[in-house]
Amino acid sequence: MNEDFNPAELNRRDTERLKGYKELLDFYHGLHWEGRERWGEKRLTFNYAKVFIDKVTSYLMSGVHSTVEPVEDSAEARSRAGQAEVVLYQVSGENNLEQLDFETEIDCAILGDACYKVIWDQEIKGVRITAPDIQGIYAWWVGDDTSKVWRVASKYTLGRDMVESLYKVKTRDKTASVIELWTARSFELWVDGTQVEKKANPYGFIPFVIYPNLREPKKFWGISDLSQIMEPQRELNRATSQLSKILELSGNPIAVLENVEESEDIAVRPGAVWNIPEDAKAYLLDLLQGGGVGLHIDYINLLYRILHDVSESPRAAFGGTERDLSGVALEIELQPLLQKVRRKRIIRTAVYNHRNRLILKLLERYRNENFGDNRLNMVWAPVLPQDLSRVVANEQTLIQSGIHSRRKAMDELGVEDPETEFNRWLEERETILRMNRELNSRLPRDKRRGRDAELKEEVIEETSP
Repeated sequence: MNEDFNPAELNRRDTERLKGYKELLDFYHGLHWEGRERWGEKRLTFNYAKVFIDKVTSYLMSGVHSTVEPVEDSAEARSRAGQAEVVLYQVSGENNLEQLDFETEIDCAILGDACYKVIWDQEIKGVRITAPDIQGIYAWWVGDDTSKVWRVASKYTLGRDMVESLYKVKTRDKTASVIELWTARSFELWVDGTQVEKKANPYGFIPFVIYPNLREPKKFWGISDLSQIMEPQRELNRATSQLSKILELSGNPIAVLENVEESEDIAVRPGAVWNIPEDAKAYLLDLLQGGGVGLHIDYINLLYRILHDVSESPRAAFGGTERDLSGVALEIELQPLLQKVRRKRIIRTAVYNHRNRLILKLLERYRNENFGDNRLNMVWAPVLPQDLSRVVANEQTLIQSGIHSRRKAMDELGVEDPETEFNRWLEERETILRMNRELNSRLPRDKRRGRDAELKEEVIEETSP
């Protein structure tokens, strides 16, 4: 299916998308003004766009961990699911996924798209996870079904020495363009437009996970968080720059002379004396009269509110509510942000589950592991601060009534490794019971009977639903 591939076609593919990426990156880094700055023009830049991106991403990634549950209800299936969960935590630590995911989410919010690459590293004999630059990723999907990607090309640039070291290819220039072309069946490597390798795909799947920031219906590529706030952000910069110029001129007033043909040594300073003709008038131009500054400030406040509205990030998300709010009132105040984070988490849950499945497939293939059939899921921490004592009390009631398991309760409380914590609880419980038995064996017979009854009640209470 790759016989018709020509590396040169990537230069003409997705040109509008790549152009948009560059504009969005420039905007995030504070390049908000269009055109060249004119002489005497004052340009202020208040980069709220960057603040909104960083703030929403912080709320989104406030806490997440993966869980694995067996499809079958058997001791062997639970054991294999536990092993799968353990290796996922190991791979996460080895690849520092917490930092990688946060940085990738920043990039995804800016550009509207992001990508993960999951491969087997022969040097470390383990899974290697990276986040390629989405500006070098190209995708082909089946017909009108954007969920079925059948080919992915990854384009990047390497130095001459690196190309020769990795691929044993010599290049004339200091840098070389490298293209990896993947399908589920084949892999091709192109260097500077020349195919240097072609072989069967060693994994049996495309090792890329491409996903959108927010999905636009019927579209493959996503939507940037910056798209809606670019115009009000530019207008805010223009309005504040204009007000700043007015205040600057008011602090250095302009002298106005009427019926004067020529003027010399007219300076605005304390104690200055002006000599002007008898029928002439002289006064200072007051730019602040008539409440003009108030209109500018009102307009800036309106733009400020528009920025918060279209970004779905209320002022309360920045820690300034200007009034005391209860937990429910604060949640209502932050509803736009909570809904935006939830939309993103729905997409990220599918992405991270897909990535975890690729990790388990690689480990099964290269380490001969068998993790069985499992359901993968992501557990997200609450966006808003929680009353932990209240949550614990609710979970305790749910456990005692048989609605929640201890593991489910630990998931709800944000415990990152419920399986390990549960095993520790079992060990502690066994140690305490053994100490009680040893202590009971040293008591007189009449006291021992009462102590045995107490221990039985404790065991029944701990193991009851």
